This record gives sequence, structure tokens and C-alpha cells, in this order.
Amino acid sequence: MDQNILHKYITGDATLSEKEEVARWLDADKKNMKEFLAQRKLYDISIWQEEQKPIIKKNISAINKRWTLRSITIELSKIAAIFIIAFTTIYTFLLKDTTDPAKMQTMFVPAGQRAELTLTDGTKVWLNVKTTFTFPNKFTANSRNVILDGEGYFDVTKNTDKPFIVETKEYNIKVLGTEFNVTAYSGSSSFETSLLKGAVEVFSPVKGIKVSLEPHMRIYKENGMLKKDTIQHDNYFLWKEGLICFYDEPVGKILEKLQLYYDIKIDVQNKSLLKNRYSGKFRTKDGVEHVLKVLQLNNKFSYEKDNDRNLITIK
Repeated sequence: MDQNILHKYITGDATLSEKEEVARWLDADKKNMKEFLAQRKLYDISIWQEEQKPIIKKNISAINKRWTLRSITIELSKIAAIFIIAFTTIYTFLLKDTTDPAKMQTMFVPAGQRAELTLTDGTKVWLNVKTTFTFPNKFTANSRNVILDGEGYFDVTKNTDKPFIVETKEYNIKVLGTEFNVTAYSGSSSFETSLLKGAVEVFSPVKGIKVSLEPHMRIYKENGMLKKDTIQHDNYFLWKEGLICFYDEPVGKILEKLQLYYDIKIDVQNKSLLKNRYSGKFRTKDGVEHVLKVLQLNNKFSYEKDNDRNLITIK
């Protein structure tokens, strides 16, 4: 991995193509994640050292010492820094508030992974697979703005003086304090916001659209128009606990979701299969083939997996 690109990713300056390159590199080998964590810790410590210069001028030798993974761990235990737990279900960010201007940070969640963040205002955010989330290291001014490309579940800390705004590729979601789910992948034409608690306002500055939601309602895009209806099943939001849930969904839609979750292409030659419907729950960690084998119990089909081409062909 190009160290310059990796550094740009860590500092939040990477382009979209560079973020995707880093994500592929992280997916390729678990050793790469270990290297990423080490680089991230070094970066966090360098920022902390820079902020503490007036305090530690008398201990110049400590600043210039060679950092090792052991010394990094010791120093991180002394300060409020960023802890990242990879290849599990949680990434938790505890960000130190300073008088410096807010800095934007970006996180990309690879296929097959999930992430959890706690923002500086106490808001909790869960991020689903292949999601890019951009957020400040602290909130300033009169609003709390973040950017989402993918799927996220938000439990927003209430602050009537500072609205919390989630910006997506087409629509924004404005709240004061609530729980809601947003799906808005840039590579897809779909958009959906589901409200569990509180109140939200979905709006588009460009289109001049503004729609309010009540609890247990959702708004979604269909044929280019926004529509509202009730949330049929809360099980859908169990993705943040590592479950993929389907309720009377066509197999074609299920396969689309599997392609997203496992970053694999599925070629369906048996077209009659696509009209069948299915309900069920699966653990993400069980893998795509486990889901296909369960589907085979009620649907007649066979499949072949081509690891070199990252392709599954259903016949």
C-alpha cells in the first residue's frame, strides 16, 4: 500500500478512489489491518504531541524517542484518544475537544464489517457494510453536520439549539434528538429513512422538498418520487447487531443485498428463481454460501463459486 495514500485516508484527505483502494487493501489480508492500526496510533500520538508542546518542552528526549507498538500502547493509555477495534462489530471514537478548529474525519467500513462510533456530543452511530461516513472531531457553530454514503443507524443526543443534520447524495435529514435509520448508497438510486423515535425532517435544498416523519414511519424513493408508509418490521434494523433479515422479499432483492454485504457478484441464470419470496434471518458472519444453502431448501437451484473472479453463478 502506498504510504502517502494511507496517510491521506487516516487524516481524512483521501479521494473516493483512494478510500476504495484502502478498503480493498484492508479486505485482502488481516495483517494489513494490523499495519493500519499501528499507523493510525502513530498519527493520533503525533497530533497529541503537537497539542502538548508547551507542556512538555522540558522533556524533549521523550518527544524524539523512537515509537514502538509497546510505547504507543503506554502513551495511549494516558490520554483521551481514538480506540479502534477491527474485525469485530465496534469502532468507537472518543474525540478530545480542544480550542482548535474542527477537523473532518472519514471512516470507510469494508464489506462484511460493521462499525459503531460515539461522536463528541454523545450521539451514537452504527455504520453498515461499504459505508463511508464523514464527521468532525468536534461540533461547533449552530449545527451538527455529518455526511453519509451508505447505511447508518443514528441515536442522536438531543440539543434544541444545535440540529443534527445527516447529508446524503440527494436528501438531507434534520433532527434534534431521535433514533432513525438512513440508507443512501451513492452507487444506488434508492433512498430510505426510517424513524424509530422522535421526529425527523427529510429535505432537499436543491429540489425544495421538505417532508416530516412521525415515529414508526419511513420515507423512501420510488420511481424518482418520495413516498411514505409505516415500518412493517423492526427486525430490518438488526443489521447493526450482525443479522441480515428478510421479510417476504423476492429472492432477487435478497441476492442484491448479499452482493452488497459480501462484495461478491452473483449471476442468476435461473431467472424463474427471482420471483420467489422468502422470510428469514441470517448472521452476517456465517457467509454468503450459508444463506444460499438455506434458500435451496425451498427453492430449486444449484450454484458454482469462482473465487478467482469473485463470482457466484446460480443455475
